[in-house]
Amino acid sequence: MTDFARQVALPGFGVEGQAALGRARVLVVGAGGLGSAVIPALAAAGVGSIGVIDDDTVEASNLHRQLAHGVADVGRSKVASVADRVAALSPSTVVTTHDERLTAENALALFADYDLVVDGSDNFPTRYLVNDAAVLSGIPVVWGAVSQYSGQAGVAWAARGPHYRDLFPTPPAPGSVLSCEEGGVMPSTVAVIGSIMTGEVIKIITEVGRPLTGRVCLFDGLRGTFREIAYERDPAAEQITELIDYDLFCGVGLSAQALATMLDQVTLIDVREQWEADLATIPGSRIVPLDEVPASGDLVLFCHHGVRSAHALEVLAARGIRARHLEGGIDAWSRLVDPTVARY
Repeated sequence: MTDFARQVALPGFGVEGQAALGRARVLVVGAGGLGSAVIPALAAAGVGSIGVIDDDTVEASNLHRQLAHGVADVGRSKVASVADRVAALSPSTVVTTHDERLTAENALALFADYDLVVDGSDNFPTRYLVNDAAVLSGIPVVWGAVSQYSGQAGVAWAARGPHYRDLFPTPPAPGSVLSCEEGGVMPSTVAVIGSIMTGEVIKIITEVGRPLTGRVCLFDGLRGTFREIAYERDPAAEQITELIDYDLFCGVGLSAQALATMLDQVTLIDVREQWEADLATIPGSRIVPLDEVPASGDLVLFCHHGVRSAHALEVLAARGIRARHLEGGIDAWSRLVDPTVARY
């Protein structure tokens, strides 16, 4: 325990708290910005077993905020890179790498091997998937999110209080939240939120302090200020009984190639004008006014370049109808799938 003397000396922490960290099994979803802050810190604190799941590779544009990776890691898988970082920092920590994407098909089996999940993902389908899988698995989630100069963190723990769906019952409209690529991100904000998430993991494992259950900590990096929002369990919320199609739930776009493999499984709706459909169309599609779009089924909308269909998703979402749209529109379909479809 001498390596952790400064932790063991903390009031209420002691040898028991350090031993609890050593026994803990923590899964981190995402080895990007937040994962880069959380994973080395957990290893340095003495967490005995850390799993990391991510199917991405390191890019040069990641390095300003993803400090677990270096220039020599560009092109490598993020899970392999962060595993090397942990090995150099804390050789006794067991790191299990999952070089794959978290899906509704693998989440429950994966979560069964861990006591706690850290959600450092950067998209809403994964955030809802992590929450729902954790609810079904009976384990807590420490989550965080960063956008431009601000960030937020919290704990979703259905066994002890509210969870992510109580705070965000429905995902935001597609395109309404900027990605890091579109809006940029302040690296210091990532570090702050990652540090808060690390603290929440340690508090939950050691039972020291009060976790952010039912509360969200918000950080404003431009002003250097914090504030807190409290929320409660929604008694009218639908019970989580199974994992679903989270891309569909969040209205995520489909690539032309992906759509080509599932044409017979979706309802394909054309939101263009009739004269455009007369020029070029996708087999099986039909023009349907938005006020007549069915409220059920696997709906995929398309237009010329994807702009009108993205707007149509927002209109449908306001009516409680979830759908997806074809990224790049019929023009992408012509370029990437069927060149016999006329471009205009």
